[in-house]
Amino acid sequence: MPTHTIAFIGGGNMARSLIGGLVADGWPAKQIRVADPNEEQLRQLGELFGVTTSTDNTAALHGADVLVLAVKPQVARQVVEGIRGELSSRGLLLVSIAAGVREPALRRWAAADIPIVRTMPNTPALVRSGATALFANSHVSAKQRDLAETVMRAVGLTVWVDQEALLDVVTAISGSGPAYFFMLMEALETAGADMGLKPELARLLVLQTAFGAAKLALESKDSPAELRRRVTSPGGTTESAVNVLQQGDLLALVRRAAAAAKTRSEELAQALGDEQ
Repeated sequence: MPTHTIAFIGGGNMARSLIGGLVADGWPAKQIRVADPNEEQLRQLGELFGVTTSTDNTAALHGADVLVLAVKPQVARQVVEGIRGELSSRGLLLVSIAAGVREPALRRWAAADIPIVRTMPNTPALVRSGATALFANSHVSAKQRDLAETVMRAVGLTVWVDQEALLDVVTAISGSGPAYFFMLMEALETAGADMGLKPELARLLVLQTAFGAAKLALESKDSPAELRRRVTSPGGTTESAVNVLQQGDLLALVRRAAAAAKTRSEELAQALGDEQ
């Protein structure tokens, strides 16, 4: 039975997913608190999960061991500066899911060298199938790392990176990654419909194929390249399609797309830091 108390500041979609995952994993609802200025959002969270809610950030932190900062990046500074006394006086672990807000800025706003874990989840976390990378600063203990990982694992897979700069790469690969797959699914749906399938049938086939391919890759010890080779029979239909994708240099295009996402992630984080 978990003994730690978790406070969430921000009760939006990602916080709701994390809370739902934690409760489903057996975390006692009485040990989860949520603060948010939106009273209707708090009412829904209280009814859904039985957690304690408040519009007062400081009140939500009383007795908590970890704070999950789940607010929009633009208000992160205001929130952290408003609770800096609580953060610095008790060594509270701060787990941030605020996109683009870097660890040095969080420490500066807290006016103390506090333990911080910065995370980069992705939107499939909303259905407990996310991929989250975590970075811990030097003030985070081994037990706090375990606690942060437990929180984020409630919505999917977790991995650690040892350099904060790598979170920009993570943003390009898994953070923005769902959009790349959605785009491919959209293209396949359109192709199926253009060639005569009813749109709803094309959609169903594409979604199940995407799900099945991901499940097969997850459960196989072979690389995606090897799995692709295995289903590409010489002279067959798949080879014809793959040849067209290779002629268009799909791999190079994806590399360029990911590099553009990484660069933009760096630019946005820098702009946010300059503004705040």
